[in-house]
Amino acid sequence: MSDRIPTAADRLSATPATATPAPPAAPSATPRHVDAGDHGYRKDLKSRHINMIAIGGAIGTGLFLGAGGRMADAGPSLFLSYAVCGLFAFFVVRALGELVLYRPSSGAFVSYAREFMGEKGAYTAGWLYFLNWSTTAVADITAAATYAHFWSMFSSVPQWILALIALAVVLAANLISVRYFGEMEFWFSIVKVAALVSFMLVGIFLVVTQHDVGGHTPGLATVAGNGGLFPSGVMPMLLLIQGVVFAYASVELCGVAAGETEHPEEVMPRAMNSIMWRVGLFYVGSVVLLALLLPYTAYSGDESPFVTVFDKLGIPGAAGVMNLVVLTAALSSLNSGLYSTGRILRSMSLSGSAPKFTGVMNGGGVPYGGILLTAGFGVLGVGLNYWMPDDAFELVINFASVGILGTWAMIMTCSLLFWRHARDGRVTRPVYRLPWAPYTQIVTLVFLVTVVVLMWLDGGVGRTTVACLPLIGTALVGGWYLVRRRVRVLAKAAADRD
Repeated sequence: MSDRIPTAADRLSATPATATPAPPAAPSATPRHVDAGDHGYRKDLKSRHINMIAIGGAIGTGLFLGAGGRMADAGPSLFLSYAVCGLFAFFVVRALGELVLYRPSSGAFVSYAREFMGEKGAYTAGWLYFLNWSTTAVADITAAATYAHFWSMFSSVPQWILALIALAVVLAANLISVRYFGEMEFWFSIVKVAALVSFMLVGIFLVVTQHDVGGHTPGLATVAGNGGLFPSGVMPMLLLIQGVVFAYASVELCGVAAGETEHPEEVMPRAMNSIMWRVGLFYVGSVVLLALLLPYTAYSGDESPFVTVFDKLGIPGAAGVMNLVVLTAALSSLNSGLYSTGRILRSMSLSGSAPKFTGVMNGGGVPYGGILLTAGFGVLGVGLNYWMPDDAFELVINFASVGILGTWAMIMTCSLLFWRHARDGRVTRPVYRLPWAPYTQIVTLVFLVTVVVLMWLDGGVGRTTVACLPLIGTALVGGWYLVRRRVRVLAKAAADRD
């Protein structure tokens, strides 16, 4: 049966000449696009899983570890960078949330790119996302191994062995069932949130009581007496935006999880709306407290800024506890990457733009082929940790940044096209919407381009990463020519079935 929407001419030709033509039908709210990759999943993720996945996606090593070095570079104005990036991260999540409420899919933005941009768009979105998470997986296991060396019991264990253990543990949980993934991410997020809440309660107490912190009296005087809000000028704060934006990577994860959630129309809006206040509270609030507690010169990129504060307070064991939290954040990121790429690759495989084996599922409803492909890149990362343990992290994290920017750009492009389809009457927007469309999408896309420019202006590794963009583009074009025949054959077969 055809799913074509009848035109006005069709309705007139079917109406007797003496009858009054019926008014045009309202556009159907039921999505016409069906993603073959959505079949076979189990709805095992509960509301508590989705809520904590949303939190976990907004809290990572970008805050726990990266904020120290950035504070030392930009001073207290760092909170402005986190606030600006957090706002655009919220726009991305809200845009994805509208698409999810229109049609929940485990293929997420790849499935939406296929519907609104065609197979080339889905192919590009999917492989950019895979670039992000395959390289992030290497960074995560490298970070986990590095953090484990903090404890003396692991100091003599080679870094590559610790990286392999981290990969094996998280991979096993992902391959068993989605429930295991959800439980692991739930408890990872609990640890991260508990650590931040504890720090913020302690920090607020210190500021209110004016308790001495390492010879400094916390409060606005700490900021004013050390160069003010912009001790190094405005430019360092602007340049750091290109680094801060990556702290929000994986906020899109809860959109991928929607395909394995019961009643996503009820669960997803609450989870996605809560991201905004969590960003404001945990990211911006924590950075403001850090600036009030100690001069920006007290922080460094060599340790977590939270460890710095607790060390100044002389709290015993604080460094060990915070190191455990940072290790948890790295494992949480690896857990999320294996989960999401498995679902994305399955959607791509069943349309022909990813290898066939990435589309297979086990008896537990887990797309293990795609998960194993991402884990395979993690194994390459184990080798990287063997050959060059000191440089493995920096080498891969910059390629991950390209994937993050590309993923967010594809989400906003899909959202913009969805808005246009709704304007033309071809689809109906859900009640849960991205506000101020289409201006929000356009401004966000301009912001992402600005981030690329800032990467170039920052020089060093950032400029090298931007210089690699033509190579990544060439690889994507070459890959498309390899898969396009299979994509067209499968698309024709699907059209014939319909």
